[in-house]
Amino acid sequence: MNAIFAVIFLLAAAAFLVADPEGFLAAMLSGGERAATLCLSLLAAYCVWLGFFKVLERSGLAEKFARRTMPLTKKLFRTEDGEALKLASGNLTANLLGLPGAPTPLGVKATERFLKTENGFAADMLFVLNATSLQLLPTTAIALRLAAGSSSPADIFLPTLLATLLSSLAGALLLLFTARIGQKFAQKRQLGRKRGTHVRRRPS
Repeated sequence: MNAIFAVIFLLAAAAFLVADPEGFLAAMLSGGERAATLCLSLLAAYCVWLGFFKVLERSGLAEKFARRTMPLTKKLFRTEDGEALKLASGNLTANLLGLPGAPTPLGVKATERFLKTENGFAADMLFVLNATSLQLLPTTAIALRLAAGSSSPADIFLPTLLATLLSSLAGALLLLFTARIGQKFAQKRQLGRKRGTHVRRRPS
């Protein structure tokens, strides 16, 4: 990925030097200034919400939330592994708060536990829910709009909630549908193998 970005940057810089050599340095400086300002704005937002998430963990509220949602997550991920469900619940909670970095370690650990128990469905479901990413508070997008000078950066709250809710529901339903079809196909194939074995063992 770093190599790809480096190539893109070099090609863009070469094109800029050919098209407007005098404006190249000014554009580099102004772009660096905007990048630094954006990084500081995002850093402030991440510090607030990551700190909030840490408070939830240390106060035990995150664990209580995981226990309250255990019946739902058991059905959703089709597993009885309590530790994996706690990790998955923490991952989904961090996604709800719109924290892009916090859910990753929790999601990786939960997926590893799901795969250890050969629960591919749970790993797939967690992947789908992370990809669709239901967000109650799109903190990253709001911080980006605020840094860009938006007069009402939180206007995206309702559209983001509705869009991510629909995408999460659609992704989960599609996975349930395809998993059911795959299970039926596997059962038919296994039944066909048993019949074939029975025919081959029949005495001539």
